[in-house]
Amino acid sequence: MEEFKSGFVAIIGRTNVGKSTLINSLVGEKVAIMTNKPQTTRTAIRAIVNREHSQIIFIDTPGIHKPKTKLGNTMIETAFGSVGDVDVVLFLIEATSEDIGKGDRIILEKIKEAGNKTILIINKIDLVKRETLLNLIETYRKEYDFQAVIPISAIKKDKTEDVLIEIEKLLKPGPAYYDIDEYTDQTMRQLVEEVIREKALKLLDDEVPHGLYVEVEKMNLRSTKNKEELYDIEATIYCLRNSHKGIIIGKNGNMLKRIGTYARQDLEKILETKVNLKTWVKVSEDWQNKENIVKNFKFN
Repeated sequence: MEEFKSGFVAIIGRTNVGKSTLINSLVGEKVAIMTNKPQTTRTAIRAIVNREHSQIIFIDTPGIHKPKTKLGNTMIETAFGSVGDVDVVLFLIEATSEDIGKGDRIILEKIKEAGNKTILIINKIDLVKRETLLNLIETYRKEYDFQAVIPISAIKKDKTEDVLIEIEKLLKPGPAYYDIDEYTDQTMRQLVEEVIREKALKLLDDEVPHGLYVEVEKMNLRSTKNKEELYDIEATIYCLRNSHKGIIIGKNGNMLKRIGTYARQDLEKILETKVNLKTWVKVSEDWQNKENIVKNFKFN
């Protein structure tokens, strides 16, 4: 009988390389929010993959970037802090890179320091020619003794099964840390907050999104007159400036309605029940440097 294995796997990479897309593909559920905006992931989210002979706990870390606020510093500490405390590291890079860029070089040095078992994942292979890909693989192999190098297309879910197989090979025998029905350690409130933020990120202009955070004020499950379950959810979207507040609300409240509609549609799929969502917008100046708020993004 094959021995059961388990372990923790950190996914690390620059902003916008596709970490959240990959983690959702591996888990088969929406765990991490996805947008084309940098710094979408702010906390280290645990996602759980239960297989016949293993349980793999992924940690999706914030993208590596140059921090400008306390929040930014916390995100970087979270990302690098996870590298040394896991069983396996997935280092995600883009196939479109011709060489090792500054950001990837910083990550590579952290991996060398930690000395962990590391798999190099080259994402977006559908965007490059085979020769370019082979040259990139050769460049990285000269730098570090990776356990495996796996070219993938996370958005097309191409080769994601290969990733799980390679990870499984590197895990040690161990127990299941989570119930087999679980696929994330996020609370329901955190999931709701992240979904609302995702919709705002996708719909708003570039100057607004990084100044947003969402807080669920109320979340209550009740039965309707028709004996159907319904979640009443009230959430506040916080922004940095009054000018941002106007953009988020939009003319006649249209933008806020769109954010709420898209968020509700997603939440009804995730929660598998009807949702009554109400959202408000408030200004919280310089919240990215306020310790009482930023501490919520630290990884425990």
